[in-house]
Amino acid sequence: MKTTLLNKAALATGTAFFLTAMMSGAHAETTGYDQLTFQAEVKEEVQNDEVRASLYKKAQATDAKTLATNLNTTINNAMRIAKRYPTVTVSTGQQTTYPRYDKNDKIIGWTGQANIDLKSTDFAATSQLIADLQETLVMDNLTFGVSDTKKNALEQKLMTEASRAFQQQAKNLARAWDARNYRVVSVNLNTGSNYPRPMYGAMNMKAEAADSVPSQSFESGNSTISVTANGTIELTK
Repeated sequence: MKTTLLNKAALATGTAFFLTAMMSGAHAETTGYDQLTFQAEVKEEVQNDEVRASLYKKAQATDAKTLATNLNTTINNAMRIAKRYPTVTVSTGQQTTYPRYDKNDKIIGWTGQANIDLKSTDFAATSQLIADLQETLVMDNLTFGVSDTKKNALEQKLMTEASRAFQQQAKNLARAWDARNYRVVSVNLNTGSNYPRPMYGAMNMKAEAADSVPSQSFESGNSTISVTANGTIELTK
């Protein structure tokens, strides 16, 4: 997809840098005079290739042992079902247990919840697994994003483009200030991502045990990956 290029000139630079490169030209010492600080940013919109989902089982019982047995049995069964889908990474998620009290602050029962988390780039398998699990579990969250492999490769490319954009902007500023040349004092490369809001959230979808849940077609959407090169140059006249 098309890469968008943004250039800015500023008097201050940000913090929280991903990578810092320090350079100097012709072994010359910087003087602290005739310095300009600015940034150049490149962005690219890419299609999300990873889906993440969380499902849970919530139950109540009069004693903690019965509650734990109920939750553990359900989650263990869900994990066995998930093994049918080797392209989906499944992990146990957050688990909570807390007592229920009557008006006299006496414990009258227990409530608990256990989650499992899914992650995969195989949308079809994940959709079918979610459908299978929704016969006993409830969907809590479903989101889409860019996988680490795809993101890292794109960031490497954008770092090169941001560096070139910074150099080009430095040349333009040197000409604008009637400078003969410039030397780089510092350059900082920052990466960033703009993911869309979750496609679904807090979905209370639960089927009756006798009915199967149909799988769902996913529309993953796009995310924006960006790299910013900001730094300082010193003009030479």
